[in-house]
Amino acid sequence: MLKLGILGSGRIGQVHAANAVLDPAVQLVAVADAIPAAAQALSDKTGAAARTVEEIIASDDIDAIIIGTPTTTHYDLIHAAAAAGKAIFCEKPVDMSATRIRECIAAVETANVPFFTAFQRRFDPSFAALRQRITDGQIGAVELINITSRDPSPPPISYIETSGGIFRDMMIHDLDVARFLLDEEPVRIYATGAALVDPAIGAAGDIDTAAVTMTTTSGKICMINCSRRATYGYDQRVDVLGQKGQLSVGNVPLDHVTFAGPPGYTSAAPLHFFLDRYAAAYARELSYFAKCIAEETAPRPTIRDGLQAQLLADAATLSWETGEAVTVSGA
Repeated sequence: MLKLGILGSGRIGQVHAANAVLDPAVQLVAVADAIPAAAQALSDKTGAAARTVEEIIASDDIDAIIIGTPTTTHYDLIHAAAAAGKAIFCEKPVDMSATRIRECIAAVETANVPFFTAFQRRFDPSFAALRQRITDGQIGAVELINITSRDPSPPPISYIETSGGIFRDMMIHDLDVARFLLDEEPVRIYATGAALVDPAIGAAGDIDTAAVTMTTTSGKICMINCSRRATYGYDQRVDVLGQKGQLSVGNVPLDHVTFAGPPGYTSAAPLHFFLDRYAAAYARELSYFAKCIAEETAPRPTIRDGLQAQLLADAATLSWETGEAVTVSGA
């Protein structure tokens, strides 16, 4: 059984804690937070001990930690956890700096500890099935991918001001999905965007509406469109075109009831919140991580996958800033 400690008792820490309590392969030993009351509240809900971050990293009764703290804290926590010999489950992004991620890679590889970058969309049942059908050759060689990713509403401006921008804080998930489905590295990227939803986002130096086109060495194309506003719900769709046909994943609706009447056909809107849309994915990724540790196999996505997604986000940001296509640097 995986003996787990969670660093960060906010929204994502609570999700992982709830899944850990329900997973028979996991024992949630302790939780921590920079705000002691938050850790205590999560402790009261789960029965896990409330400890400090330092105590969890040093604890002999903990095999692995989840890093669900703000991104700015990841670097130091990764180094400390690796030095303590703990397996690491880290929320994305690993860090906002590719240079600092490389330093984290060195620490993890020197310590020889397992590291999992938590791109949960790879574990969504539909996205995982899509990847398997591509692998099985159902549509032959992939030629074109189209990804739609739209949030119901923008985050607070205080978040925008520190997030690193739409390509790093939002589209980075879609960039990872593109790599997951292409199974080939994008080498060239062109990005465009504007602040069309909220002028305050533009004033903060970011955009809220963006599109990216990426190509691989063999010529495969992936297009991603993102918006911070979709009034109808959380919009997550993927189409993959291959030589033999197309595979698609649509939105998950609030229910599967369709009404037919004089105005036509109507159905439910998509789920409105990412934690609802990817609830199964969060549970599956934790179970997968526990299984990898038990079987002593390297979990994926790796820390190097985290770096590669960051490099794509950096290249997209540069392309938007310069108006030019950018060659993607390698990991």
